[in-house]
Amino acid sequence: MKAEKKEVNAIVLDVLMKGHADDPRPQFKREPVVQAMGVEQFKLLELVPKPSVFIELHDRVYIGDSERDKVERVKRRIGYEDLTPTARGELPFVIAEVIREREADFVGFFNKAISITPRLHMLHLLPGIGKKLMWEILEERNKKPFANLADISARIKSIPHPEKMIQARIMEELEDKETKYHVFTTR
Repeated sequence: MKAEKKEVNAIVLDVLMKGHADDPRPQFKREPVVQAMGVEQFKLLELVPKPSVFIELHDRVYIGDSERDKVERVKRRIGYEDLTPTARGELPFVIAEVIREREADFVGFFNKAISITPRLHMLHLLPGIGKKLMWEILEERNKKPFANLADISARIKSIPHPEKMIQARIMEELEDKETKYHVFTTR
């Protein structure tokens, strides 16, 4: 079994300075908690900030193995259902931010996506892509690989916002525990 790759950076979704409200311990015994999303694999995490460090929503925090400036430790990996309402509200915006930052990775997906089974192509996993649209994408990328997301929307008229398709797929993978294929996230 392959060792699971660790996230190195995360983006803050919510800051609970007095810990979880449903924590049965007295307030003075609760530790502060930060809910965040990893930048590489979209893992949802709870972090414990260092004492007297100020952390805001959308801050990028280092959580790798070297010295961390804002985070004391990664407390645990969480599921979508564990996110606070604030974190759930921020999640689509943070995903969109990561898609913009890592545009080349997602364009690479359109350029390199392959068949999973004889009847299912990786492109089918994106919302709104059926057989006809899949073939149009494959024909266009065979002529010339896509350069960026704008190139995809310019050459494939039925996809005006490929980043929104990617964002919707990532949200689906995070929200639904029953999702069979994880294209952008890890289980």
